[in-house]
Amino acid sequence: MPSRILHTWKRDVLGRVEQVEGAGGVCVRRIACGCAWPGTGFVARRLMHREREALRALKGMADVPQLLADPELVSLPDADGRVPRPREVLLRSWIGGAPLHEATHLPADFFDLLDALVEDLHGRGVCHNDLHKEQNIVVGDDGRPALIDFQLASVHAMRGPRFATRCHEDLRHLQKHRRRYTRDGRAPHGVAQEGAGAGRERRPLSKAWRRFGKPVYLFVTRSLLRTKDGEARRDSAGPWPTWGAAIGPKRPG
Repeated sequence: MPSRILHTWKRDVLGRVEQVEGAGGVCVRRIACGCAWPGTGFVARRLMHREREALRALKGMADVPQLLADPELVSLPDADGRVPRPREVLLRSWIGGAPLHEATHLPADFFDLLDALVEDLHGRGVCHNDLHKEQNIVVGDDGRPALIDFQLASVHAMRGPRFATRCHEDLRHLQKHRRRYTRDGRAPHGVAQEGAGAGRERRPLSKAWRRFGKPVYLFVTRSLLRTKDGEARRDSAGPWPTWGAAIGPKRPG
């Protein structure tokens, strides 16, 4: 089967993200090419480097993307006939399913499994750092949670205060999603509204970022760079997912 581009999900000043298909099947290709704006290529490559390092640390772990190597897909021309430079390309495995905000059905233990997945991430010294976005949480074809988009992830060889703060924030964001999906009778009896992130408040650094750093970030990304990443979210009016039986953790082997 000849290599081909199936779909372009995202195209902005930092590059593009494509669903591609080659001899090994369907996967995701991120091209960190930037645009004509000075510095965008450098920023895009730095973010891609963060994702690559995180996925290397998560090699072999279930329900997160895996790094791939396929020279034919790396050099596959885009729709305009341009061939990307190898240093600008990251290939990762495809995870089937729907982003949380588009999911129509959840198992009763979905958020428990999600907590466990993120705690496994932390066990490898990796913090996702972008879990406030529902689109980064995937409800897999089997109903289990998976995580994507590790551009802002961090890998911590030393488990110090910075690592602890970022773990705290990952779990706090999960708790916010859990409460939103389970409150006001949205979940059946027996689905817990409190999880691993229960009782976690914003840390001082997070409060400072929200007050001073985030407005600058939003101005740069939305006003200057014209990107709107992070806006996909289930409407408060629904429709909300239906719930099914708990599926339990995966069995070893």
